Amino acid sequence: MVLGKVKHFFVSYDCLNDSNVPVFASGDFVSGRVIIEVTGEIRVKSLNIHAKGLAKVRWTESRNAGSNTAYTQNFTEEVEYLNHRDVLIGHDRDDDNCDEGFTVLHSGRHEFPFSLELPQTPLATSFEGKHGSVRYWVKAELHRPWLLPMKTKKEFTVFEHIDINTPLLLSPQAGTKDKTLCCWFCTSGPVSLSAKIERKGYTPGESIQIFAEIENCSSRVVVPKAAIYQTQTFFAKGKIKEIKQLVANLRGDPLPSGKTETWDGKMLKIPPISPSILDCSIIHVEYSLMVYVDIPRAVNLTLNLPLVIGTIPLHSFGSRTSSVSSQCSMAMSWLGLPERPEAPPSYSEIITDEERQNNLELPAVRDEIEGPLYAYIHEFRFQPPPLYSEVDPNPDQVCGPMDRRPDTCPSR
Repeated sequence: MVLGKVKHFFVSYDCLNDSNVPVFASGDFVSGRVIIEVTGEIRVKSLNIHAKGLAKVRWTESRNAGSNTAYTQNFTEEVEYLNHRDVLIGHDRDDDNCDEGFTVLHSGRHEFPFSLELPQTPLATSFEGKHGSVRYWVKAELHRPWLLPMKTKKEFTVFEHIDINTPLLLSPQAGTKDKTLCCWFCTSGPVSLSAKIERKGYTPGESIQIFAEIENCSSRVVVPKAAIYQTQTFFAKGKIKEIKQLVANLRGDPLPSGKTETWDGKMLKIPPISPSILDCSIIHVEYSLMVYVDIPRAVNLTLNLPLVIGTIPLHSFGSRTSSVSSQCSMAMSWLGLPERPEAPPSYSEIITDEERQNNLELPAVRDEIEGPLYAYIHEFRFQPPPLYSEVDPNPDQVCGPMDRRPDTCPSR
């Protein structure tokens, strides 16, 4: 008998999304197939799969212990999110000489389906960083008698969904800073910066509208700028390693002395980036919008506004401003409703005279509810509602001068 050969051996996932990319979330079922293509015939002892999810941190630091002595210290940490094993065919016996229980695969293509459920607990989003990563994969092992095991592995992506349609992530972010420039014994005027964005949560592909006012009362020419930064923080053995990377930026026009510049919704687009990772104990991925003024020969005036990059985008009926009236107007226009309510129909359009006469007939016996209260209820039960009017027939009386609240300072 001529032993056959394994031509192809790989893992394939059943993708349920349009992009044909294996992306899952906590509680989802990960399904797929282990595909083996052979020429001739082979005997298989077992075919196993091992699904695993792991967050891992690792970096090294060099330290000096003396004038001529140095050593390297490793910092590592791991958090396991998934560990699942299954046997697709065969058994786990170690006796290669036993001819019983082997599965014979004939020449051709063979597919072995598998399915596993991800934990219901929150999972860390897949991530690749400089000093750590979060990875999920399925590894298949093919065991044959008298031969070394064949192994293949394929990763899949996990997104721990972040819905930005929450009050916290829809709240506006704002700040104000100023700085006075000095040159030896001469004091220049201040440079002030005020900035605001309409919410804290965004998704990749969106554009952030920046509202800012920069006032330059100094003697120098300054340049307003804005940038999105990603901060990766790694934790291991009580130590912290932090990496800050530029994601996107924009530049305003130079601002001469004594001038003011206003950004009325200047757009900064978010490129395709990883979502925020906030719940992993050893890896954090956070974002911030930095609006700053580049001042020559001085430390920049910087204003940081926190961001959260989510996976569930803003609903089409959600508000993009903090105004309640604009929320109502947007919802009404989206639903095709008029902003001003129409008058209700008249009583005669709903209840006919015949129905009204029939309803006025009293029941024969109502001992349990007879009395003045029942008569009062029944008398007004089928009466028409009051006429609709745009004018309030009973307007509130105007408060006297002593009843009024003291005037408040108007907002600036």
